[in-house]
Amino acid sequence: MENRILDVKERIKKAAVSCGRSPDEITLIAVSKTKSPDMVKRAAGAGLTVFGENYIQEARDKIETIALNGLSWHFIGHLQRNKAKYAVKLFDLIHTVDSLKLATELDKQAEKIGKVQDVLIQVNTGMEESKSGIAEKDAMDLARDMSGLTHIKVKGLMTIPPFFDAPEKVTPFFRALRRLRNRIREANIPNIQMDELSMGMTGDFEAAIKDGATFIRVGTAIFGRRD
Repeated sequence: MENRILDVKERIKKAAVSCGRSPDEITLIAVSKTKSPDMVKRAAGAGLTVFGENYIQEARDKIETIALNGLSWHFIGHLQRNKAKYAVKLFDLIHTVDSLKLATELDKQAEKIGKVQDVLIQVNTGMEESKSGIAEKDAMDLARDMSGLTHIKVKGLMTIPPFFDAPEKVTPFFRALRRLRNRIREANIPNIQMDELSMGMTGDFEAAIKDGATFIRVGTAIFGRRD
């Protein structure tokens, strides 16, 4: 695993430098869903600090078992409203907010524990029925609606584009998210920051970096094939 992590970091560096960016602008999220606490500890020992989980119960058990200081946990799966109270207790950043109802519930639960929860708006850039995320055309309105919520902080956007074997085919979806981010940023909506773009996975993160990704979500290239 250690060699795989070094390889991913080198790929990040090369992709960033090739487009005039600093590698320090990109946060590597190790997608640790289905991976054991021991594997996460090993990855942490190799220098990784940010881990992404898809399922609340699995994440809760894993975080409690690992109990390491200095790790940051991100929720990157579909979030049901009835799990919001757990999500705000467990995660530093929730990537997958795609409705005002979910945002409002997160705001309510965060207020109960005296927290301002950082979130991203998930956008379904490929308009795939099988994927969560708000339509691109509706994202600006959602950002405006969320701006009045005092216990969540919108930090940017996230997308999971359609799967292609060729990374260059994914580029239009990354560019669409970047353009949307720029439009929302130019609108100067109160309480809405557009600093982060969460996009890119094992097969296409270089392309995502070239289009401005600040978070990339990498599982297979770090941990090997999914269990």
